Amino acid sequence: MLSRIAESLFWIGRYIERSDGTARILDVHLQLLLEDPWIDEDTACRSLMGVMGTVTPAGDQPVTRAAVLTNLAVDRTNPSSIAYCLQAARENARRAREIVSTELWETLNTTYSRMPRRLNDEKTHEFFQWVRERAALAVGVTDSSTSHDEAWQFFTLGRAIERTDMTARMLATRSLTEASGPSWTTILRSCGAYEAYLRTYRGMPSSQNAAEFLLLDRLFPRSIIHSIRTAEQCMSAIDPVADRVGHSNSVLRALGRMRNELEYRPIEEVLAELPAHMQSVQSVTREASEAIRGRFFPTQAEPSWIGETS
Repeated sequence: MLSRIAESLFWIGRYIERSDGTARILDVHLQLLLEDPWIDEDTACRSLMGVMGTVTPAGDQPVTRAAVLTNLAVDRTNPSSIAYCLQAARENARRAREIVSTELWETLNTTYSRMPRRLNDEKTHEFFQWVRERAALAVGVTDSSTSHDEAWQFFTLGRAIERTDMTARMLATRSLTEASGPSWTTILRSCGAYEAYLRTYRGMPSSQNAAEFLLLDRLFPRSIIHSIRTAEQCMSAIDPVADRVGHSNSVLRALGRMRNELEYRPIEEVLAELPAHMQSVQSVTREASEAIRGRFFPTQAEPSWIGETS
């Protein structure tokens, strides 16, 4: 497969997943600001924008809920925003039009054309729900209408890498506003994990069980471990190498180190320093993404994350 096509498919997967993850995070935290009058809006908004990798205004100018909504939802020039992700996914699909299915192209094209340029405060929840539904439609169309060949593997690899990163960001936001931060029930609901959690643990969420579920559950598709395993499976299918000693594949090495670090570390230790561990996960996803770029897209310029934290 041409590296240009493979790269476009990889980034289509990433941008679709990023728009979905950003919508979920914003939906939770902007709703929390409305419901809890004791939260300091400026501090919470600055922390949220920091987690999402967006530079906040310096000085005494307060950061408001409206500013967060503009920057991370509808600003088409901000690479961290939902609007930018949907635009970039469509543009990558246009570049790979010869291999992207008609159904996926029409889905991305329609989504981009219907993306609003401004939002009414009363319609924010409906907007975030719409973004999630359009992302689910794009993924469903791809899974059901395309061959699960190398092209699908690159698309799914991009989604898995991005989902790992976005779930880590979601978990990192748990401590943004200390005691006033989102509850574990809210975090689970935002990940679509609440009912799956209840069926697994048969009880109300505790911090340890909820974190364990979103970090380590091998059967829930939005958990970090499940996403890492999916990325490893795609990588092995794309580049099958039977090493007798160790792993020569730098992508698998990075993913394997991250998986082992989470699976074999006591959950109490992870919870004690959750933001630091989640920042480490984000760092490894960047390492894996760079390794993928170097291995498969050596002649292409890497699209900036646009949202990476340092």
